[in-house]
Amino acid sequence: MGASDPEVAPWARGGAAGMAGAGAGAGARGGAAAGVEARARDPPPAHRAHPRHPRPAAQPSARVGHEPMPPTLGTNVLGRKVLYLPSFFTYAKYIVQVDGKIGLFRGLSPRLMSNALSTVTRGSMKKVFPPDEIEQVSNKDDMKTSLKKVVKETSYEMMMQCVSRMLAHPLHVISMRCMVQFVGREAKYSGVLSSIGKIFKEEGLLGFFVGLIPHLLGDVVFLWGCNLLAHFINAYLVDDSVSDTPGGLGNDQNPGSQFSQALAIRSYTKFVMGIAVSMLTYPFLLVGDLMAVNNCGLQAGLPPYSPVFKSWIHCWKYLSVQGQLFRGSSLLFRRVSSGSCFALE
Repeated sequence: MGASDPEVAPWARGGAAGMAGAGAGAGARGGAAAGVEARARDPPPAHRAHPRHPRPAAQPSARVGHEPMPPTLGTNVLGRKVLYLPSFFTYAKYIVQVDGKIGLFRGLSPRLMSNALSTVTRGSMKKVFPPDEIEQVSNKDDMKTSLKKVVKETSYEMMMQCVSRMLAHPLHVISMRCMVQFVGREAKYSGVLSSIGKIFKEEGLLGFFVGLIPHLLGDVVFLWGCNLLAHFINAYLVDDSVSDTPGGLGNDQNPGSQFSQALAIRSYTKFVMGIAVSMLTYPFLLVGDLMAVNNCGLQAGLPPYSPVFKSWIHCWKYLSVQGQLFRGSSLLFRRVSSGSCFALE
């Protein structure tokens, strides 16, 4: 379903590419825990606690993500002063300054391989499990018949999307980890084959599928939401008798009609619904990407850039409390949320 493809290129998400996150293995957890414990036992001299006044327990960081540049002061439509984070283009310019133009393409190779594998998988499944011919739904069908057609079509699309997602997800994990290395200037994941070896050695097979569940849930919600909304609009709000021919004659009265307005509207309905539903399912993609890099040994997935999450549900709840479930969803005007570490003076 091209118009409602739930995939969004990670490097096109200004905020998501710089966010911290990622799936954990036993080795990575052990190293991170040892480092945190060592720092807790031996704090810097300037911050040593007085023996009579022990230091309070460390609180989890309220910040999630890497913001190399401070926000700028601006005004919203109501005239109130608010802080705005830099846009996608500002971040891109910063990456070029630090890493050169090649820095804009971190993780591109595994991402292209992931997309190619997904496309091949969907094509192979269509050959093995060919879809039955699905009749076009119109407002002449009763509700039961039209819904049955949509459910059948969406179920088939969901099956293909879930299988292709599961097969391509390991490459997506590698792509995300290659990108977030920019935060700590690391080079742990340099190539696809070497990255596969590192993940398998440190985290086992499960390391390739961290963050898979929220991605699958996002895909399922996207497909059903997009198809059902488009169906109800096309079947019950679009009038088949409307035509753009002179005199406003319908198709039945004028079989030679060049083009029907109803057909034009239907051709764009699913595309528009895809954009709308993708905005609502963005938190699933964000949580999945964060879990893909959380506590994997990279700085971006460890405090202070990100807490260590126990599960994707823990990550979702944390972002929800901080008001950052939609962080990075806007490429241009990115307002600082109330849960962010920045505040107006």
